[in-house]
Amino acid sequence: MAVKLLGLLTAILGLALIGFGYKLASVGGSAFYVWIGLGLLAAGIQLARRRQSGFWLYALTLAAAFAWTIQEVGFDKWQWIPRGALILFLGLLLSLPFVPGGLRNAPHDPWAPSLRNGPLALRAVVALLAILGVAAWFVDPVETKGSLPKVAQAGNAAIDPSGVPYPADDWVAYGGTNLGQRYSALKDIDTGNVRTLKVAWEHHTGDLREGDSKDSKEYTFEATPIKVNGLLYLCTPHSIVQALEPETGKLVWAFDPKMQRDAQYQHQTCRGVSYNDSASYVPPAEADPATAQAAAAAIAECPRRIIAASVDAKLYALNADTGAPCRSFGTDGAVDLKAQMPGLQRATYQQTSAPLVTRDLVILGSAIADNYYETNPSGAIRAYDVRTGAIVWKFDAGKPDDTAPLKPGELYEPNSAVAWTQLSADEGLGQVYVPFGNRSPDQVGVSRSKTDEAFIDALAALDLKTGRLIWKFQTAYHDLWDRDNPSQPVLLTLPHKGEAVPAILIPTKIGNIWVLDRRTGEPIVPVEQMKVSTQTDIPGETLSPVQPMSALNFTPAPLTEAAMWGTTPFDQIQCRIAFRSNRYDGNPFTPPQASGGSIVWPGNIGVFNWGSVAVDPVNHWMIATPQYLPYIYQLYRRPAGEPNKRLFSTDPESKPGNENLGGPYAVSIAHMRSALGVPCNAPPWGVRVGVNLADGTTAWKHRNGTVAGQKVAGLAVPIPFEMGMLAHGGTLTTAGGVAFAGATLDDLIRGYDMQTGETLWSMKLPAGGQATPMTYRGKDGKQYVVIAAGGHGSLGTTPGDSVIAYRLD
Repeated sequence: MAVKLLGLLTAILGLALIGFGYKLASVGGSAFYVWIGLGLLAAGIQLARRRQSGFWLYALTLAAAFAWTIQEVGFDKWQWIPRGALILFLGLLLSLPFVPGGLRNAPHDPWAPSLRNGPLALRAVVALLAILGVAAWFVDPVETKGSLPKVAQAGNAAIDPSGVPYPADDWVAYGGTNLGQRYSALKDIDTGNVRTLKVAWEHHTGDLREGDSKDSKEYTFEATPIKVNGLLYLCTPHSIVQALEPETGKLVWAFDPKMQRDAQYQHQTCRGVSYNDSASYVPPAEADPATAQAAAAAIAECPRRIIAASVDAKLYALNADTGAPCRSFGTDGAVDLKAQMPGLQRATYQQTSAPLVTRDLVILGSAIADNYYETNPSGAIRAYDVRTGAIVWKFDAGKPDDTAPLKPGELYEPNSAVAWTQLSADEGLGQVYVPFGNRSPDQVGVSRSKTDEAFIDALAALDLKTGRLIWKFQTAYHDLWDRDNPSQPVLLTLPHKGEAVPAILIPTKIGNIWVLDRRTGEPIVPVEQMKVSTQTDIPGETLSPVQPMSALNFTPAPLTEAAMWGTTPFDQIQCRIAFRSNRYDGNPFTPPQASGGSIVWPGNIGVFNWGSVAVDPVNHWMIATPQYLPYIYQLYRRPAGEPNKRLFSTDPESKPGNENLGGPYAVSIAHMRSALGVPCNAPPWGVRVGVNLADGTTAWKHRNGTVAGQKVAGLAVPIPFEMGMLAHGGTLTTAGGVAFAGATLDDLIRGYDMQTGETLWSMKLPAGGQATPMTYRGKDGKQYVVIAAGGHGSLGTTPGDSVIAYRLD
């Protein structure tokens, strides 16, 4: 009876694979699933008839499927799952001792080798595949094992060659310092004792999402605290600033700006605050009396101040000791960043990154909603006096030669290129580094001028005092893919042609790591020009025939049909059909088109995003967490003469899309996922890497993060397989040789050996750790590692409001 039932199941499986396989073959995909289905159908019919030949047919089909799997994907065990796991499991059931009983042509000895003995043949094939499966568990074609070389100690390991001390007892800026290295000279916690890290304290901010009617879906706690002035300072998604006691997490003071709530904010987050100490400031001799008097009054009120920006676009100065607004700053303690801003629409103009604070200035860009409207507010970069809030200069990519503050009644240039992420600065060189992104709309460039194109996806070095452009470097041409420069630039000194060169690293969404001389913008690592397709069906669109690529990059290999993944053969076939049904040119620059979808790989979440990369500036190492997800872009033509007609439903359960109101096209941007909700590309979806920046070689690479808790068809995966997950957040490096990162979707914080990338310590977080850790020394002499754990609304990690500190047990 068992063999008949399993035979029917086998036949049904075969019929289903024939049907799905035919759909794939009809769009130009592999026909092998049709042949597998035919083999299973034939085997199932014979099994239902209780024939020996059914077992032989099943054994041959299973062997053929495995051979095809090896030919397509080699010994990558995770890619075996959709191709063979279901068939192997059914073969295992058929191999059970009691199943073949009652066969009409069974041999006298069921274990004797014989051409008549189908069950024995099937058992042999199943056993062989089981042995190979066990062997494959110890082989990972993705992994690279190695060790980063240490540099013989030269110079002062406590001070960067630029003259900036490495963070140690304090963590004085978002990236540790304005160099953005995310590195600490502390080494109390090292590779030998990190395993004894325990929770020292946990603080709950009390700031939680208030529901769909008040807060954005992408409500995220991405803050990196700073530690300075004897306190720990951070901000929450509602832009509330809190000061904590560093040794206990006890709340000392809080400031709530009562930001304007709006569920339409594209990104509701606050990544950090900044600090200025003006207690010993003396105005320069050339300062006019009125300016000097205003500065003196501001210093008397707030000698030390926290500078914070809110999601609803206000800039605040707070007394760092008490949290009280510095009333002499701006208007009653705040500057309205929307003033003189054109193109303001609901929830289009925001602030999400920490302001850059230097000795005298607060410098910041803006976060402008992508693809809501065809015409957006300006992306102007502005510098304000850190003591008075008076504007000092502006740099507007739409009018780059005029850096003087606007006069009353004037407006910034509409829809100019935006820099939404963290800025960096070298105060010794007198330069601030601005990573620009795109302008609206991201996917259609027919309305862009030459001036627009000059700063879209450019890194610009500006004069700190005047805002004047010193140099710029273009990281992409005629961007149609949302290839923003999303990461804070990282400044360090590297050996190059026998010299110590002040360098700058710019990680990008496409996976390039641009390595430039930060004095001039000249490449240190070679740049090549990749030829790309210029074919488009969008009237008036002219694509660039080439795109720049860095010799140091983590851009993934081109997608293929064989690289499509799934948890079953059926959702893998669905992904294969999607691959064949959408345009893909085999490179990262497949353009969106007016007819049909386009596969964008890597997708617009990027290989790198706001988490940037971390470095060990002493040993010239880079530690990074590249991530890989494909997206499908689809343009929708708006009816002529109806520029504000909505093409997508406002129902949150409907197909997602961005309207680009006022323009000819709306756009749908969607993860390329199967019906079961898993990415269509094969894992890993995230890795961690260690790079020797002295020669550009990658010493090690490992899968990063487990699938524990991830949902497939609505069910949580119970086993923490380390397949390599998306990691949305940043990394901390330390002189103790340990790198710390949360970021992955499994709600864990980990400590890695920086030389080898091996995991040394991990601990479960109460919520998603989509943030960047930091470290400091408390008054008790102990080193603490701190991370914000509040989850990420769009990624679906566990929500919360925790700030957690760890120290050695």
